[in-house]
Amino acid sequence: MMQHHNNMRANNINGKIKVFNKLPSTWNGKKHYMGGFASSPAEVLEEEGFFEIVDPQYDPAIEELGELYLEDNKYYYEIKTKTWSEGLPQLKESKLNQLDVTTYSKLKETDWYYIRKIDRGIEVPQHVEDERAIILNNHNDQTMEILSLTKKADVVSYEFE
Repeated sequence: MMQHHNNMRANNINGKIKVFNKLPSTWNGKKHYMGGFASSPAEVLEEEGFFEIVDPQYDPAIEELGELYLEDNKYYYEIKTKTWSEGLPQLKESKLNQLDVTTYSKLKETDWYYIRKIDRGIEVPQHVEDERAIILNNHNDQTMEILSLTKKADVVSYEFE
């Protein structure tokens, strides 16, 4: 679903595409507007070269916006795949470190049951042991998935369960 920012327009002025977050109230173009230009109907704005910018649909984790280009009286952003200076092994290591932190914080919530068992001999409830086993199994599965990835973009955009 494309969304449009009706207030965001761009105009090619002397060969440079300029983005207008807010339209000027006065404009000297094909015609001279002393005031109220910003609230002109779309046809007038387009006649003066102000075309709507289509809100780009992209994944900022792995893509970035390039130049604006005009097509069918609308401006669109070029979408480019990001490049990373780190190699695949460094990106994987970083993602695995994030996974460790995520797993640690999930386990930390129930650590007190184990401390209580050591301190006072109170058994850890079965549901807690089951929950921790699931967390650790997921950690192992996700570690293997991350290690098996072959593209930098896939590593960067990998989401934890």
